[in-house]
Amino acid sequence: MATFLYRLGRFAFRHRFAVVVAWVALLVVAGVGASVARPAVPSSFSMPGTEAQRAVDVLKERFGGMDVESASARVVFRAPGGHRLTEPANRVQIAKTVAALKRSSAQVASVADPFTAGTVSRDGSIAYAPVAYRVGAVALSEQTKTSLVRVVDKARSGGLAVEVGGSAVQAKDEGSGMEVVGLAMAAVVLVITFGSLVAAGLPLVTALLGVGIGVSAVGALARTLDLGDTTSTLALMLGLAVGVDYALFIVTRYRAELAEGREREEAAGRAVGTAGSAVVFAGLTVVIALAGLSVVGIPVLTKMGLAAAATVALAVVVALTLLPALLAMAGRRIVGRRARRKPPVKTASTRPTVGARWARFVLRRPVMVMVVSVIGLGALAVPAASLKLGLPDEGAMAASTTQRKAYDLLSAGFGPGINGPLTLVVDARGSKDAGSATQKVRSTVRALDGVAAVGPAAFNKAHDTAVVTVVPATKPGSAQTERLVGTIRDASTGLKDVTGARTLVTGLTGMKVDFSDKINGALLPYLGVTVGLAFLLLMLVFRSLLVPLKAAAGFLLSIGAALGAVVAVFQWGWLADVLGVEQRGPIVSTMPIFMVGIVFGLAMDYEVFLVTRMREAYVAGQTSREAIVTGFRHGGRVVAAAAVIMTVVFGSFIASGDQSVKMIGLGLAVAVLLDAFVVRMAIVPAVLALMGNAAWWLPTWLRTLLPDVDVEGTKLHSRTVAPATRTREGDRVGEALHSPDVWC
Repeated sequence: MATFLYRLGRFAFRHRFAVVVAWVALLVVAGVGASVARPAVPSSFSMPGTEAQRAVDVLKERFGGMDVESASARVVFRAPGGHRLTEPANRVQIAKTVAALKRSSAQVASVADPFTAGTVSRDGSIAYAPVAYRVGAVALSEQTKTSLVRVVDKARSGGLAVEVGGSAVQAKDEGSGMEVVGLAMAAVVLVITFGSLVAAGLPLVTALLGVGIGVSAVGALARTLDLGDTTSTLALMLGLAVGVDYALFIVTRYRAELAEGREREEAAGRAVGTAGSAVVFAGLTVVIALAGLSVVGIPVLTKMGLAAAATVALAVVVALTLLPALLAMAGRRIVGRRARRKPPVKTASTRPTVGARWARFVLRRPVMVMVVSVIGLGALAVPAASLKLGLPDEGAMAASTTQRKAYDLLSAGFGPGINGPLTLVVDARGSKDAGSATQKVRSTVRALDGVAAVGPAAFNKAHDTAVVTVVPATKPGSAQTERLVGTIRDASTGLKDVTGARTLVTGLTGMKVDFSDKINGALLPYLGVTVGLAFLLLMLVFRSLLVPLKAAAGFLLSIGAALGAVVAVFQWGWLADVLGVEQRGPIVSTMPIFMVGIVFGLAMDYEVFLVTRMREAYVAGQTSREAIVTGFRHGGRVVAAAAVIMTVVFGSFIASGDQSVKMIGLGLAVAVLLDAFVVRMAIVPAVLALMGNAAWWLPTWLRTLLPDVDVEGTKLHSRTVAPATRTREGDRVGEALHSPDVWC
């Protein structure tokens, strides 16, 4: 591995202009492809194997292909204090608004008058007009959305309080400003780390080019592969994250090789051969974590994971080829002016760095450092035991938004369940009398605890399938509503025996319940597949059983502590005012599994970056304790810089007004910070110090079975060692010196 990458690095260095032109041309082709590609057709969300999805499929089949995912809105009216909406002037104002809504867009399918639809509260103070659209929310034109808001704004001038909610008015994601802030912070950290604007700029240039190609490719293939907008967002975030990390590691190694007096081409080859090997395997762990999302069994998550994995793989290739070409163009400017004035040295500096001093501190007190770190992470993880998952609704939005105001008005006028009604699909093809069977279902469900109201049945043309709306007595996402879904489904078994009709629960609330259940059920299998494959990969890299085991155990500590922090803030309300959290509630269902995938990949990056340098020193003849110090001397700073960059990038999303984005930003920032500075910087050296040489033990039969990928670059280092010297792996350096594979 190291030999091949060494030759690749030197090739890219020598043919710098051709390599750069090739990558720029690929970016242009991808960009042109994305610009001329037909817009993606809004993808339908599906969850194969769930009851809610089966109900949706029945609706599409029995109701003439009806679009059950069409956008909707609810325009809510409230009369001034002491007045009723039934007063003549208010009725006229509402009628004008309903008429304006019907004329607002050709995409509007229907608008119901509150007085004819029966959507007026008992006291007459609150009412709502349901608006149905012909297309899904993502297919609504900007003109349609703008017209809806304009009609609502005009209605407010008539003296009524008017708010609007629903999928037609979902706020657009405005994360681009945060990404710019994150990149600016990353640039500052890189300048401080390298002391050179050129060296700081290269990781950003390569990362941006890589994500530019990746995101453009996603855009070009979006229609063909049915990829959603969130796919490109995830690819962008992860592509930038790992792109900067990988380039940072290689540039740092290149500067170290220059400091030892090597020629620039030789330094580039060695940097790609050694640090590049670590980048390859670090990238593979991220790819495994993202591709593992296929285990969940939800198509949209599978596509997102595979697209992001492809972007990460592209970032690895960019770092191994484009970066050495840019290093060649940068010349000696890759180091700061002060460093350029100093003469190069022929041997590695043994001057103690902050990393080396910290490593020696840990070596003197390994038990204390490990115990304190584990107890601290364990304490942070305690709130995670109360983790409750769910999907956010408009009740989780900021109190100042019109959606949240509409949500609160509806709850006040009609009860909290009106914001999350259940849809029952009664498949009566197997019954003798569809009408009687449906009536039996309605009466049975109406008698259940937690049901506020049961609507009339709406039959299809064949009169063999009916749709019934059930309003829970509790708000969407609550434990009581989730139990009601389960109770109805349990009752449906007995109803089928009696009536012959099959009853299925769906609707937005039913879909959310099934989605959360599916995510919960997939989390442990996902962890098993991801950690298991990564363990095998790391065993191949480090040729050790205990080092990969320690890496996986450390990750579980950091992810548990990060989830605990998220629960403490968003469920318990700790520091809620400081972080701008307005509503406490369940954690977004997708967050833990995404956090596991993203943080596991980054954690293994830091593990590989730091420990490969330790193994490199150990294989070269240093004792296990000396190797730990060497690893921190050379790798501590780069891992710290990479972690700080990722922390500020993810942390910038905490400023988002969207609570889901804020939640993910906090979770990722805390997880990266704890994993890098507590697990990798404290627990890892402490455990390695306690294990000693046993850390690098591998059974002889397994050592023979596993291929030697030479991640530490033994053959490359042998060029400066006497031919008679042996490495710890037992290979003759003299043989490696004369091997034609080493020389280009």
